[in-house]
Order: sequence, then structure tokens, then C-alpha cells
Amino acid sequence: MTFSCNQEKSKTRTKKTIKKEPIIKDYGFTFNDYNVVRDTLQSGDTFSTILEAFTLPDSLKSHDVTEKIKDSFNIKNIRAGKEFITFSDKKNKKELKALVYIQDKTNYLVVDLRDSIVVQMKAKPTVIKRRTVAAELNGSLSETLDKLGVSTALAPQMAQIYAYSIDFFKIQKGDKFAITLQEKYFENGDYLGVEKIEACYFEYKGKKIYAFPYKLSENQKYFEYYDEDGKGLKNMFLKAPLDYFRLTSRFSRARFHPVQLRWKAHNGTDYAAPHGTPIKTTASGVVERTGYTAGNGNFVKVKHNGMYSTQYLHMSKILVRTGQRVSQGQTIGRVGSTGLATGPHVCYRFWKNGVQVDPLRLKLPNTEPMSKKQKGSYLEYIKPLKKELDDISAKTFKEE
Repeated sequence: MTFSCNQEKSKTRTKKTIKKEPIIKDYGFTFNDYNVVRDTLQSGDTFSTILEAFTLPDSLKSHDVTEKIKDSFNIKNIRAGKEFITFSDKKNKKELKALVYIQDKTNYLVVDLRDSIVVQMKAKPTVIKRRTVAAELNGSLSETLDKLGVSTALAPQMAQIYAYSIDFFKIQKGDKFAITLQEKYFENGDYLGVEKIEACYFEYKGKKIYAFPYKLSENQKYFEYYDEDGKGLKNMFLKAPLDYFRLTSRFSRARFHPVQLRWKAHNGTDYAAPHGTPIKTTASGVVERTGYTAGNGNFVKVKHNGMYSTQYLHMSKILVRTGQRVSQGQTIGRVGSTGLATGPHVCYRFWKNGVQVDPLRLKLPNTEPMSKKQKGSYLEYIKPLKKELDDISAKTFKEE
């Protein structure tokens, strides 16, 4: 069959592309199925006031919902400024189907009203990723971490780890560090921050100071940081049992007592501070005794190990009990003037091998030393961690 040149050309078909609404899923709901409103709690808002803006599905009452919420969540903990999301019927926007209260980046409360009242605390799925990074300071530590894509919240953590070893006000451009860390992400890849530090070093004044978190026993509640030789980075004792104080009387073998008005030994160090100031135990240990005497007033005595003990006198309030394990820096009482005292202060007493001594003149140890067995296990544990730090350092700084 032949066609003439004049044959009518076929008509061009125009195809229309229908844009599909993107499917949005979050917090266990498909947003497209509901009328969704994101809102922020205002001062004075409660779950009851939120529910009052809606009608509930048949047979459900506002009181029943709030009572059910109480079983899973302390409703007094909701805070102004926090976000919440309401899911209502698409046709009847006043009919509430579900409510989500966002507690923080990870945790949220779901109040599902679709069939019955179901209340659950949930957490968004997260993943942990591990990496080792190294860098030379260029600007502040926070700025350098930010350039590495690491949370700047790590800077104060590192300052705390090295509080007894490095003056972070004096670190400078050219100082180096390396760190192995675990970081948390949402499943969609959004970064949540640092979950854990596995190992690190900071090169300060030309010396590498390593830090590895480690527990000497399974019963130990918190990690302590040790260097590559098993020596603790943290001093075993704080310098004083108070954060803010005025030293009013030193340890002395002959002091004129301000109440008894006679010369006698003063086997302690007096720190004056306002009534109610927190008193902290200067080292970890076990509360050996608490009580009251006419001279000491309310007191607490802590045994730290076979060699050292400390005692804290004239408290207005005792906050620990005999036999309780306490951590360095834990508040064990409040400053007062009970017993023989002319004003609010704490008399800090220090024993070494059963003899009271002056802690301000004593060369105190770092964290309690490891036993031979503990040190062997520790050195085996840190061997691969230290190698990772050294390897990335060699790779990062190879051009120098």
C-alpha cells in the first residue's frame, strides 16, 4: 500500500503526568492518611487542654485518655516548647485519631485512639557507627572537631577527661589529637552525636597523653580513664570538699580553739562557706560512719581504700548512709555549724594509714593504682585501640 505526500499527518498525543503525593511515614503513621498538624506546647498546656480542642472517637472520654497516659508517662513532665503532632480524620478534622508528644530527638509518646486507647513510649530506630579521626588544632578544639564532622559537644568531654593533665585554656594551634568514637545516627542518616569515646590521645607541649576508659571491676559504676601504662589520668582526691570556699584554718599541731579558748591540735582543714553549700566527697569509697557528736556535730567518714580515709564535720544535713558507696564529687551533706563551730564551715580531716595528716602538704596519688593482674588485662585490652590511634596519626601527619 502506498501513501500520498498529502496524507494527513497523525495527530501528536499529549501525555499528562499526574504528580503523586509523596508518601510520608514517621512515628508509626502514614501522614497522608490523616489531617496532620504540628504544634508546640505553650505555657499552661496539658494533655487535657489539647484533647479538649477535638472530639474523640465514640465511647472514648478525655478523662479515660489522660488516665491511660498516666500509666505509661508522667504527665507532669510535659514542657512548654516541646513539639506535638495531632492526627485527625481527613473529612472531619475535629475527630482526633492519634497524638504524638515528642520528648526529645529520639524518644516520643504515642497516644493511639483509632480502635481503643493505646499509649506507648517509643524510640526512633538508631544505628551506631564507629570511626577513628585525627587532626591538628586550627582554631579552637570545637572548631577543629566541627571541621571533622564530629559533634562539638565532644570538646567539653575531652576537657573533662584531661582536666588533671592539660590546661585547655593554653592549648594552641599545632597541638594534635586522635580519637576513636562511636556516633549515633537515625536510620535515615541524620547525625545525633557522640555515643561513646573508646580511646584518644592529645599531644600537648610535645607529649602524647593517651586516655582509655576502663572499669577495674564489673561492679564499678563508672569508667575511669587511664594512660598507655595503666596510670589514672584523674587525681584520686579533689583538692577540697567544696566548689566555692574560704580557707579559714589549716592543719596544725597547736591552734587556739575559737570556742574552747585554749591551745590544742587542729587535725583538720577548715573551709568556710554559706549554710547549705553542698559538701562533696573528695574521692570514691564507702561511707564508714555517719553520726553526731558534741564536738564534730553532724559528720560523715568515708573509707577510700586500705590506706586513705576522709571525714567531713559540722554538717547541717547528712545525705548519705553508713555502708553506701559514693563516687568522687558526690554530694554527701550540706555545710552547717553543728557541734563546736562559730559559723558555717566544713572541717575536712584526712587519714593515711590510720594517722591524721595534712592533705595540703601530702603528695596524693592519681586514681587508685591497678593490681598486677588488672594491669595485664588492661594492657591487652588497649593494645588494638592504641594501634588504631597510632596508625591514623601516622597516616594523617605523614607529610610532617
